Amino acid sequence: MMTTKRKPVVLIPADVKQLGEHPFHVAGHKYIMAVAEAAGALPLVVPAISDLLDIDVLLAMADGILLTGAVSNVHPSHFGQTVHNPSLPLDPARDALTLKLVQAAINAEVPLLAICRGFQEINVAFGGSLHQAVHEVSGLNDHREAKESTLDIQYGESHLIDLVASGQLAQIVGAKQMMVNSIHGQGIDKLGAGLVAEAFASDGLVEALRVEHAKAFTLGVQWHPEWKVMENPQYLAIFKAFGDACRLRMRRHEPPD
Repeated sequence: MMTTKRKPVVLIPADVKQLGEHPFHVAGHKYIMAVAEAAGALPLVVPAISDLLDIDVLLAMADGILLTGAVSNVHPSHFGQTVHNPSLPLDPARDALTLKLVQAAINAEVPLLAICRGFQEINVAFGGSLHQAVHEVSGLNDHREAKESTLDIQYGESHLIDLVASGQLAQIVGAKQMMVNSIHGQGIDKLGAGLVAEAFASDGLVEALRVEHAKAFTLGVQWHPEWKVMENPQYLAIFKAFGDACRLRMRRHEPPD
């Protein structure tokens, strides 16, 4: 009997959103399709019910984890601050899952790719802090999108970033600089212990990071490489590198024939 070669499984922690009168656990279509098409993996959305989930069981089935961007912000209580702008959305259920999952994934050597909010979650999980309003910080630029514009403009190339020479990201994309989109109000203030910056914006804001002593692929980026990823060679290279790392883990954990 012929067997179908399986694809690596990538867990995507869900956001909790109120749709009408009911809360739903959701993940963005663009992230799911980037995992499926660009990384060549099977996306599996995980509900944000951390108290009812066994993290070890999740990691046993995971060949990779994608932490997505989101409308909500990481609750500032996780980095010793109070809420700066109460009108901005929060998602404590997602915080409870992802902040626990980050450290567990690193320890279990599960490949991890983190985007925007996910990038910030890694920093917070390692004891770092965030600027809650980057545009209000002296010396930093406004990194938010123009919400009145079309999505193509919002997610279009916004500014140049400098990649750390010989860093992981520079090797993946094969460049010293790259253009990225910019759709975030928060950003890294203090870098978490054990994290290494991989790229910077012109104002000095950290745009990418890795976990220094992680044994598996671990990369966080502040921008959105999932956006039209198949049309952008550098964005695609990031997801391909992530997919390759997931396949490597899958092969290492498959039982022998």
